[in-house]
Amino acid sequence: MAAVRRRLPWLDVRFLGDTARLPYGTKSAETVVKYALQASARLLDVPADALVVACNTASACALPALRARHGLPVLGVVEPGARAAVAATLSGHIGVIGTERTVASGAYPAAIAALAPDARVHVRATPLLVSLAEEGWFDHPAAEATLRAYFGPWLAEPDVAQIDTLVLGCTHYPVFKPLIARVVTEILGRPVALVDSADAVSNDLAALLAAPALPDRPGATQLCATDSLDRFLRVGGLFFDVASADACVVDL
Repeated sequence: MAAVRRRLPWLDVRFLGDTARLPYGTKSAETVVKYALQASARLLDVPADALVVACNTASACALPALRARHGLPVLGVVEPGARAAVAATLSGHIGVIGTERTVASGAYPAAIAALAPDARVHVRATPLLVSLAEEGWFDHPAAEATLRAYFGPWLAEPDVAQIDTLVLGCTHYPVFKPLIARVVTEILGRPVALVDSADAVSNDLAALLAAPALPDRPGATQLCATDSLDRFLRVGGLFFDVASADACVVDL
């Protein structure tokens, strides 16, 4: 949302956070597809020009079903993230961190291989980062300890230690960029490029949607949650300016 709003300030955007059933990253692929179809149907009960699946797990599991169901462009976050990673790497060794379901899906290795068949992709599930982000613990001792527990043994593997690019394969993870950069640099003794697909997705959306010649107003923002609106706005406010948005609870 923040990247889209920065890139396309004139756009009317409706966002749905499925707070009643998160996290998706621990669910089966079949359940993720079912939830994604239900959420998209609720979002698209008003006319829209495009659907952005702003979740790596849903992008990894549900894009074919969503594209088959809806007669409009459906953009996911995996393919743009893969493109950005391939463009960034010099060594050909790319790391990917994500939820259990995103990692198990193999979506990132497949997307990267389609662009760069010789690239070596190293994946690591880091599910606890989602809960830490939801608490707002972006630079907290617990977050640093968790990152060191995940990265220490993984980056000690000889092949993995060659990565020069790390894909943040969950939309919660970019809030940890400074901390991830520091921890990885300390472990490897050098920095790596951190890839966040948000900007790439917003650029894809801008290419798809023609801007009005003379936008006469900023775009409207509607934020919908399926449960716990107060918590949704508190946590969402850590990522995005919710003060100017219209917020509501919806039932799927």
